[in-house]
Amino acid sequence: MNEQKKSGFATLIGRPNVGKSTLMNQIIGQKIAITSNKPQTTRNRIQTVYTSEEGQVVFLDTPGIHKAKNKLGEYMVNVAERTLKDVDVILWLVEPTNFIGAGERHIALQLSRCKVPVILVINKVDTVKKEEVLGFIDTYRKLLDFAEIIPVSALKGTNKDRLIQLIFQYLPYGPMFYDEDTVTDQPMRQIVSELVREKALKLLDEEIPHGIAVSVDIMKRRQRQNLWDIEATIICERDSHKGIIIGKGGAMLKKIGSAARFEIEKQLEEKVNLKLWVKVKKDWRDSDFLIKNFGYDKKEV
Repeated sequence: MNEQKKSGFATLIGRPNVGKSTLMNQIIGQKIAITSNKPQTTRNRIQTVYTSEEGQVVFLDTPGIHKAKNKLGEYMVNVAERTLKDVDVILWLVEPTNFIGAGERHIALQLSRCKVPVILVINKVDTVKKEEVLGFIDTYRKLLDFAEIIPVSALKGTNKDRLIQLIFQYLPYGPMFYDEDTVTDQPMRQIVSELVREKALKLLDEEIPHGIAVSVDIMKRRQRQNLWDIEATIICERDSHKGIIIGKGGAMLKKIGSAARFEIEKQLEEKVNLKLWVKVKKDWRDSDFLIKNFGYDKKEV
């Protein structure tokens, strides 16, 4: 007799930079979503898969919900809000604080219209005193009728196993969606472009990263040498940005390239020959055509 397993969909939502991707990477046990301390890092809905004895959770890591300033921003918010209707359980990640700002209230309003159970995840508890946590729980409890409230540290993995248990409580019994070796549905090309973008985000000035996209132009494997040739283009919005991305004598581009190559080699488990180029496409974030061209397709939302 085959023991019944649970399987279903969970989504992580929250304001930009609250640690959604870090938490997902921690649960999955490897790096899938790019992380950065700059907001708006995640632009697409990333699907990752956690499989255990108990069953399977398909996680949708969404862009942060925020007030949109351009077409790319609108696309990102639409992705996040539409995901809420398609899942079995919602994980809402928040900061450990007694102050609840307009951004959090906006999300609480969206969630109050959902019929899906919401688990409130208070992240970054490694940054506060233990005795303060009960106060934060009390503050948030008044906002919404949560199915569960759990404090965690995505960075340190604190309470990760308990959180996974709670998620399974709210999933239906049913067949697996993916085989047990699958950890993401993202094509490797997309992971490569995201890793290049992550390194650019980490190394560049505050104002530039929002205005960049990365397209992978060539990705070929040299069979006999176990080596990948990858060529990618970093797209930015201004000539002045192009100069900064390339850096003096190409130094910054080299830095981005070697940091990205290191991560890509870990993912592919083979050597990588990475070449990066920089192109200017003015105001690409407000062009439907270019947004689609760089992999953010409204039809797929």
